[in-house]
Amino acid sequence: MVFHPPVAVVAKAGDAGKYKVGLPAWNLLLRGFMAGAYIAMGGALATVCSTGIMATDAAARYGAASAGFAQLILGSVFPVGLIIIVLTGAELFTGDAMLAPMAAFIHKVSWPQVINLWILVYIGNFIGSIVFAYIMAYGPFVSFDSTGAATVTAFGTRAIAIASAKVSYVGMLGMWSAFLKAVACNWLVNLAILLGICADDLIGKFFGIWFPIMAFVSSGFEHSVANMYFIPAGILTQGFITDPTKINAGLTWVTMWTNNLIIVSIGNIVGGLFFVGVIYWVAFRKEIAALK
Repeated sequence: MVFHPPVAVVAKAGDAGKYKVGLPAWNLLLRGFMAGAYIAMGGALATVCSTGIMATDAAARYGAASAGFAQLILGSVFPVGLIIIVLTGAELFTGDAMLAPMAAFIHKVSWPQVINLWILVYIGNFIGSIVFAYIMAYGPFVSFDSTGAATVTAFGTRAIAIASAKVSYVGMLGMWSAFLKAVACNWLVNLAILLGICADDLIGKFFGIWFPIMAFVSSGFEHSVANMYFIPAGILTQGFITDPTKINAGLTWVTMWTNNLIIVSIGNIVGGLFFVGVIYWVAFRKEIAALK
């Protein structure tokens, strides 16, 4: 198994960022669409696999699964999305929050190019996530009878619960909590990217990516692109509920942005840019300069 030293990993990250900012807009949108769908696939799998194993602490004492175990299952299967992205060359906004600035630090690409990359990839990620959320909401999350009447499945109920939790951040402290979770999330995501760069073989990349992603999901951190799937999936599925007492009025397309995506996206940028990009550039810039 080939393992690259840290300075080489940081240099390779800068090279990857330079390549990405040079891609045409249509290509960034297309690759962003794919990445959004792939993250959504991981989110959908995590939703299905964690359905039915959540329990109260009291129930856990009598042999039922615990909330922590549910998070572990959710986190264990979610990494499939980022693994596919890294191995197939799709574009993920949260990864580019570190890779594009690395290119600016090492190769002196312009910051307008970095911002342009972020915007195009973010849009592509959102479109891909929405498309897969629709597939899940009208697929496994709902069943239809011969008359066309819809019934939300157990998986759909779980999807709504996840989405409702993600728009529950209200007030200044709620926003601060979401921001900190987003910072921690993308700190781990970009460490996963770096660990993926460390190895040249499939198995090395797999495990390098899997552990940090499992850690962030199991810990309950917030990932903007994942939430582009989780929240719309819950909103679309909730649309099939006819009993008004079972509808969460706070789960809307507006609260998706105001209570989550805006602050989480900012936190993801801070986590990737400063806690990985800036720190590793400062730590290894002399060694990187010596490589040139």
